[in-house]
This record gives sequence, C-alpha cells and structure tokens, in this order.
Amino acid sequence: MNTPLARRALLRGAVLLGVVGWHGAASCSTTTIPETTMPEQATPSPSASGTAARILLAYFSRAGENYYFGGLRDLEVGNTEVLAGMIAELIDCDVHRIEAADPYPASYDQTVQRNVAEQDSDVRPGIANPLDSIADYDTVLLGSPIWNVRAPMIMTSFTEGHDFTAKSVLPFVTYAVSGLGSVQRDYAAACGGARIGDGLAVRGEEVTQHRADVETWLRAAGLRTR
Repeated sequence: MNTPLARRALLRGAVLLGVVGWHGAASCSTTTIPETTMPEQATPSPSASGTAARILLAYFSRAGENYYFGGLRDLEVGNTEVLAGMIAELIDCDVHRIEAADPYPASYDQTVQRNVAEQDSDVRPGIANPLDSIADYDTVLLGSPIWNVRAPMIMTSFTEGHDFTAKSVLPFVTYAVSGLGSVQRDYAAACGGARIGDGLAVRGEEVTQHRADVETWLRAAGLRTR
C-alpha cells in the first residue's frame, strides 16, 4: 500500500465536469499551466490543546482537456492539483494524490460520458494507490473537481474506504458553475462520525488568483498558516 507523500458539473444534457454543455459550438484553445511543486517536509500543526494535530490533504485531480471560459484548454496540471499545492504551501500536512486505477481519459467529452455512467450506476472506481489507514490524522482536507454537481465517484471510493469517526473533514473543490455542489452533503453521508466543516470552492479558470481566499478559509477552520 502506498503511504501519503510528505507535504505537501451535464445536468442531463447541460452541466458536467462543472460546465454548461456546449460541445460543437465552443472553440478549442490549447494552453498550459506550469507544473506545481509540493513542499518536501511535513511538520504537524499544533491543535487547540497544544498537542500535535496531524493533517491529511487527500485530493483527486485530472489534467488534459478542461473547460475554460466557454471553450477547452489542455492542462498539464489539473486545477485541483494547483489548489492542493497552494494549500500545502500554507499549512503543515501530509499530501496524498488519489490516483484512479483506470485513469480518466484526457478527452473532455470521454470523461463526461464516463462520469455520467459512473454516477448513474453508483460506481466506486478503483484507486491505484489506496492508503492503509487515516487513523493517525485529526483533520482531513478532501479536494476534487466538481463534475455534474458532485465530486467524482472516486472520492466516494476513498471516503467509504476509511473510518472518519471524530475527524474534522474540510472539503475543497474547483468548479466552473456549480460551486461546492453536493460535496458537503455527500461527505456527511460517506464519512460517518466526522465533523464536516465549511468548504472552499474556487473557479477552476481562476485558481491561481485565490491564494488570499485559501488562506482566509484555512484560518477560519482553525488551521495555522505560515
């Protein structure tokens, strides 16, 4: 089993992967985002009681064709990974990138089709690098894009695979039109016994512009930032 790396929307015929469906009419441009680097070392943050609080940042992100202001652009690094990297630079945490055993296509349309099928069939996609346990963590930050108004089904695979009793869960997402979607409700159902905190939703096209909002969110959650 892999261990965490240190530190670091079609409403049937309309919204998926967080966007209003447009297919043939949209122009397709190719742009790249520079790759982010996760910090190397993690040091536990002190909790309110003064003891060391362990924080896990677990996220799923998809590169390839992504929605971009009415068109598509090709991303070398997915928007959620950019956001996760920003968070990992601001707090002391362990970082685990959730990888699909059957990787999602680089094609936007093919990913839309697969996600609709997975949601309709309530599928639990396999995880290539599952964690043995999250028992050592007090707080878990769960990150993903919003596809068809919810997190990709692989996030349900992850949450249902662990015991979240008495843990604090903080969702963060990147989106095009759906904000947080249903993630807080979905995580409340999947993460039995957890305390679900306020979530952070950042528009994917603007993810690099929101560092101050990320820092404000982390502080409001009681997490010490650098």
